[in-house]
Amino acid sequence: MHKLQTKIIFALSSVMLLLTLVITIASLASFRDFSIRAATEHTRTAAEVIRVALTEAMLTGTIDKRDSLLERIGNVNGLDEARVIRGPQVKQQFGDGILGEMSADATDLSVLSSGESVFTLTGGILSPEFRATIPYIATSDGDVNCLLCHNVAENTVLGAVTLTASIEHMKTAAIMTVAFLVMAVALFAFISILYLRRMLHPLVTTANEIETAVESAIDGDFSHRIESRTNDEIGKIATQFNALSEGITNKLSLIRENVVQLVQSKPDYQGGNLLTETAETVSGLVRVSRFKQAIEEDETASEVFLRISEVLEQEFNINTFSLYEVDQNKKMIHPVMVDSVPEAPIHWCDAAIHDHCVGCRAVRTGHLIDGSENTQICRSFSTDAASANKHYICLPVIESGSVGSVVQLVFDSEDAHKVRNQRPLLEAYLREAAPVLQAKRLMASLRESSLKDAMTGLHNRRFLEEYAETLISQCKRRSVPMALLMMDLDYFKPVNDTYGHDAGDQVLRELAIILQSNVRESDLVVRYGGEEFLIVLLETNAEQAMPVAEKIRTAVESHKFKVAGTSLSKTISAGVADFPNDAQAFWQVLKFADVSLYAAKEGGRNQVVRFHKALWSEDADY
Repeated sequence: MHKLQTKIIFALSSVMLLLTLVITIASLASFRDFSIRAATEHTRTAAEVIRVALTEAMLTGTIDKRDSLLERIGNVNGLDEARVIRGPQVKQQFGDGILGEMSADATDLSVLSSGESVFTLTGGILSPEFRATIPYIATSDGDVNCLLCHNVAENTVLGAVTLTASIEHMKTAAIMTVAFLVMAVALFAFISILYLRRMLHPLVTTANEIETAVESAIDGDFSHRIESRTNDEIGKIATQFNALSEGITNKLSLIRENVVQLVQSKPDYQGGNLLTETAETVSGLVRVSRFKQAIEEDETASEVFLRISEVLEQEFNINTFSLYEVDQNKKMIHPVMVDSVPEAPIHWCDAAIHDHCVGCRAVRTGHLIDGSENTQICRSFSTDAASANKHYICLPVIESGSVGSVVQLVFDSEDAHKVRNQRPLLEAYLREAAPVLQAKRLMASLRESSLKDAMTGLHNRRFLEEYAETLISQCKRRSVPMALLMMDLDYFKPVNDTYGHDAGDQVLRELAIILQSNVRESDLVVRYGGEEFLIVLLETNAEQAMPVAEKIRTAVESHKFKVAGTSLSKTISAGVADFPNDAQAFWQVLKFADVSLYAAKEGGRNQVVRFHKALWSEDADY
């Protein structure tokens, strides 16, 4: 701002200097013009006096005394010289005259020739000597008729008078006057500059303070205030700037308080630009909101975990981590994402926590576990990772009062401070994810329960209706067969009639266990309805399915069903068909297996029948 003051004073000084120069030149020019005009009039008057005096001398006969007259006129104050030069006609008539009338210079000759007066400064524009050469013209008009004495024509140049006058006194007066004007202007300029400096001081000081305050504000410090020194616009600027700073400070404090409430943790500001840091945190919360909107539209919890993994990698630049899903009922913990790899085995913890979830300190306590300084705080952390100087922070995700998931961050010791600073925002992400994860699990659980038989725990017919086409598509894509075993418990109705429906339910539950124990985990056991059961053997054709069906029949036949304090022996009948040998559509294969079951029933029960074309009649009512 000092540069502005210097520029203004320099500009004013330049204007004053230019003004002084203009006044000086104008004054000198004016005085010169005035001096010339005054000298011109003075010499004109003197020339006229000489002409009249010479004329009178001629009339009175004293013309021979004219040299004395000219000498006395030359001694008049203001005149340095007065001389008369005769023209050619006068010389021809009266002779050359006295000595002073004989000498003529170029100017005299020019005037005698042209008849025009010449007024000039001798020696240059700044010369103090003024010369006037004025012609005498012969005329018959006026008080004296020149033609009576001179034998010349009208308007003939009879001669000329040359007068030299000094204007030194006028030059000195002009210089004194100009000097006075210059001093007056200089004094005025000095006073103006002092007054301007006085006027500029509050502006410059206020501007400097504003500059300092703005520089501090750029660094996030809005505590600087400007002193109001005047009651004019400058003071108003200072007051309004202070109000602006105060408003920004209050709004920034409010934003930071809201940030604290939103993230439920006070961000760790490191003395940097608070405005920038707060804006970045708010921007992070906006991304959290978008994240929540995205996961709410996801279909499964697995997709939500995938998004959390992407957030850790892309926003927080954390590439070593584990995402665990906790099953509180089974007391198990399942790794859903390890270092961005889905369903990868446990890596950063002891594998024993898989079957014993309370071995995880975050699951057991429900609190954040900070191993950034002491890796021994949780005994389940991998000893190999601890030996490699790895540190961790485990964040439990609380769902309905219990730990539903755990996010484990693994990092090097030099990154500990950065991860701790990122934790509040990451916790905001996890708080938004918690209810969504819980909702996705509840929806999956409800959906799973709707697809399972409540009494036996097997898949129900609705499950079959939903996944039948998927099963066929998988077989076609992989070019593998699929066998269907339709089974029915023989003479089940007498059990309900004799022992009651509770006993019948118990028989069905035990039968379900027998069926599941005699097939692979990849095979599907479905309670089709009542005492009918369907087994889907994947990657198995009918010939391979026959021994399985026979194995099940034998197991049921040899099993003793315990009901109402007694034991019962029951048998089962089965029909077998497969895809794609028997049919290309799932429900057609199922119909063929059902027809085969009907044949087993008709054939005496307790047997397995393989479908063949003779069992199917287009005219039969199935």
